[in-house]
Amino acid sequence: MNIGIIGCGNMGGGMAANLLDRGQTPTCFDPDPAILAKMAALGAKTASAAELARNCDRILLSLPKAAVVRAVMAEITPHLGAGSVVLDTSTSTPETSQAIAASGVTFVDGPVSGGPAAARAGTMTMLLGGDAKAIEDLRPLIALLTAKTVVVGASGAGHAAKIANNMLCAANLVLVAEALRLGAAAGVDPTALLEGINAGSGRSGVSEVNFPKWVLNGAFNSGFTMGLMRKDVGLALDLAAENAISLPAFAPIAKLWAESRDIPDSADFNAITQYTGA
Repeated sequence: MNIGIIGCGNMGGGMAANLLDRGQTPTCFDPDPAILAKMAALGAKTASAAELARNCDRILLSLPKAAVVRAVMAEITPHLGAGSVVLDTSTSTPETSQAIAASGVTFVDGPVSGGPAAARAGTMTMLLGGDAKAIEDLRPLIALLTAKTVVVGASGAGHAAKIANNMLCAANLVLVAEALRLGAAAGVDPTALLEGINAGSGRSGVSEVNFPKWVLNGAFNSGFTMGLMRKDVGLALDLAAENAISLPAFAPIAKLWAESRDIPDSADFNAITQYTGA
């Protein structure tokens, strides 16, 4: 496969390293020269975005937000060859994917979960939206990147599902932290309480993974930042507003994320568990 990766930070760089381990030689582009040098040192090819689009027929995007996805696609679309398929693994917006797909580009939204470690290991979960044939054409590549995939619908559905997933993650981080503080006030050890929660109906991915792996041990090194989750919280609110949907339970939690500015955007997103609103 002639694979190109645009955006080689924590996630895109992890995917590139994983593909190299699996016998592929991706072509990489990133606007940061230091990141490009790192990719070259790993054994990847490097090129400009336009050159990558001309030479690769399977192109991965791993970008920070929808505006960057739109800008990159505007740059590379004139250079895409016949049969090229673009797989957007960013957390973008449904309307961005729909607009790009409607322009005639074969474009699949495939946002991912699992963080940098899963990107590096090829064990991510991917939510797919787009043309069924295009998704099938991508299957050999997707198999190298993921442990689980779910096709959730047409173009834009993958990004809508990812926004909903991250909305729940953001909420559960706040709620599990409050549950542990409540238990501690009643004299229950947080580790023991978490074990009890995870044996009961209150468990979630946050209680089962985030708290043991990154919170209770004080690690706070998941590779996903407060700034990125604040952006995703905003995407959930925007999507609700666009569709005239009320989120009366989530809105106060979103407000906590916005008000916790004493925790910088660069901090690990699990640090929201340290915020008490005081």
